[in-house]
Amino acid sequence: MAAQRSTTDRQRAAAARRAAHAQAPPATEAPAPSRPVGSTPHDAVIEFRGVTKAYDNTFAGVHDVSFNVRRGEFLFLVGQTGAGKSTLIRLLLKELEPDSGLIRVAGRDISEITRKKMPYYRRNLGVVFQDFKLLPNRTVHDNVAYALQVTGASRKQIRRQVPDILRLTGLSTKLHNYPHQLSGGEQQRVSVARAFVNHPPLLLADEPTGNLDPDTTIGIMQLLYRINKAGTTVLVATHDEGMVNRMRRRVVEMQGGHLIRDEVAGGYGRQGADESTAEFGALMRGEPAPAPQRLARRVEEPDSLFDDAFAD
Repeated sequence: MAAQRSTTDRQRAAAARRAAHAQAPPATEAPAPSRPVGSTPHDAVIEFRGVTKAYDNTFAGVHDVSFNVRRGEFLFLVGQTGAGKSTLIRLLLKELEPDSGLIRVAGRDISEITRKKMPYYRRNLGVVFQDFKLLPNRTVHDNVAYALQVTGASRKQIRRQVPDILRLTGLSTKLHNYPHQLSGGEQQRVSVARAFVNHPPLLLADEPTGNLDPDTTIGIMQLLYRINKAGTTVLVATHDEGMVNRMRRRVVEMQGGHLIRDEVAGGYGRQGADESTAEFGALMRGEPAPAPQRLARRVEEPDSLFDDAFAD
């Protein structure tokens, strides 16, 4: 009998606990902390945090620079000569190492990339230079193919990809020409073709129109915009204020090694992000926009980028 009472008491106590639990208000999850100003978006492809690089007492490099670039952005890095634009590009290329601060690409700290893994990292970067840096003894086709050869691409892959990129850049009739047989704009198109033939997730352009006339500049910027529309994140270092103002894209401004401005030029925000290449060219020339034509975008998660460079 005593055992039965003990069992009954336990059952009653358990029932009381269940009833109390059912009547209690449901527990609420703690709210997620709000992201502080300047924190890194989940889709950031480039992140600088407090980066400083000093050369000597006469040339400051960059000082305590912090900003990020999101996947698919088209960003201008502006400032006068010596402002620190090229230093930031060289830091991203790991031609220089920062004295302090953190640089992440696709969420990974690039200081962890070993010398052995450097080729895997750089094959995911397209780079366009002001002085083209073409191989003078190679044809247009071979200059572009070289970027694939050094990554171990097969002949079949080269035969397929090089003609495609030459058509995209308007060079399909120049594939057998040598650099000295091309105009400055054509040479820069070869440079862009070489940078993009691997379809890199990130393209860096250091003063890509510095040696070009205004009309040729528009053509090169249209080409970079088309590449951006395909899903590649594009960062362009330039001091061409007129071009930047017409393009209405995000602007990060450097002055004396310091970041002094980070804003969307003209207050347009994400507006214009769906412009076709033709619409974009009309905008640059100040002409009425043609009928819109939309392009599909390639989408890749940032965490999947540059995997080979960080693999053990």
